[in-house]
Amino acid sequence: MAAFLALREASRRDASELAILADIASHGFASWLWFADVASGMSDTPLERGRLKMSDEALGGWKNAIIGEAYDEIAGMAIGYEVDEGIRDLEARHPALEPMLAMQRSVIGHWFIGSLAVYRHMRGIGIGRRLLEDQLARADRLSVSLITSDSNEAALSLYGRNGFSEAARMNAVPLFDNSKKHAWVLMTRAGA
Repeated sequence: MAAFLALREASRRDASELAILADIASHGFASWLWFADVASGMSDTPLERGRLKMSDEALGGWKNAIIGEAYDEIAGMAIGYEVDEGIRDLEARHPALEPMLAMQRSVIGHWFIGSLAVYRHMRGIGIGRRLLEDQLARADRLSVSLITSDSNEAALSLYGRNGFSEAARMNAVPLFDNSKKHAWVLMTRAGA
């Protein structure tokens, strides 16, 4: 590991940074989902809603997050957890979530990387690779899976170089009439 980079477990007070980075990881999909909660009066802004979601102790929030710090600032994060049988009982709160939920149901028992993001000005110096290596170590002997967009060439390349291969692909539900068509790609790396 490069000396300039330190990894640490997230704390609840990292929720705002986690929300921003989760939105970066999802290329704005997270804030789109959070905006629906704004429209229903649950919060004033999508980012505020994201912060509340990340400060929750539920799966996928701060308790499952690792922060990467470099040059005295937060540079990136990864959120990972084991997918258990409880995923079968989850219902998608929007049709756009259905393809991802269906793919997650196919990897019960895997370690799942729900988000991995690095701020743009910190990319290209190994932070994403180090966060990924940490997630692989946390998975221990479990297979590891994640979902990314087929248009995210940087992510597809990183994961491919690290032993992941495509396990499934599903068309994304368009968010808007003029949304660019793309597919969600489930990538998996076999466990030990």
